[in-house]
Amino acid sequence: MAEAPNFQTEMRLLLRERMLDAARDVVVTEGWGAVNMSRVAKDVGISRPVLYKEIGTKQALADALIARELGTFLRGIVDTLAQHPADPVTGMIRAAEYTLRTGADNMLLKAVLAGRDSSDTTLLPALVTEPEPVLGRALAALLPAMRAQYALPEISDDDLAALAEILVRLTLSHLFQPLGPRERAVTQIELVITQVFAALTAG
Repeated sequence: MAEAPNFQTEMRLLLRERMLDAARDVVVTEGWGAVNMSRVAKDVGISRPVLYKEIGTKQALADALIARELGTFLRGIVDTLAQHPADPVTGMIRAAEYTLRTGADNMLLKAVLAGRDSSDTTLLPALVTEPEPVLGRALAALLPAMRAQYALPEISDDDLAALAEILVRLTLSHLFQPLGPRERAVTQIELVITQVFAALTAG
């Protein structure tokens, strides 16, 4: 018999989602600089001590917000890989295309990137330069997904990790610093991934 859900745990998870929703709304409308713990607590209808207990510091709030947004991207990427079960290269290219397309429409990402030229850059470094939460979490999710979906016994774990990192770094670079249309970015990513994959599977 399945164990009944813990009501208190469910309520805490629901409260956490409301906190992140409140913070996200402020970022999207006014920028990360307008986010403060008192405002988030007021918008949710709780006290500051409760907010600090559930989330922690403002940096922890930023990390949680990014992690939740990234989780949505990663689920879409895994689903995209699954749509191409017999063609790993196409799966990876379509996953990159999905990320660029979805990222371009993501209101939180738009708000963060729009603040890159102002004093409101607090949230940007965590997205662009720090290994965690974006790059490390993306690789941690992508590696097992690629291995599970395609097996790829001819590629070692180290080489598959290198391939995944190249894909993620290229995609993030085009996402955060676009220099042209999305189709051009996808073409560049496809050129690199196709050649790297061929080299790893040769012989």
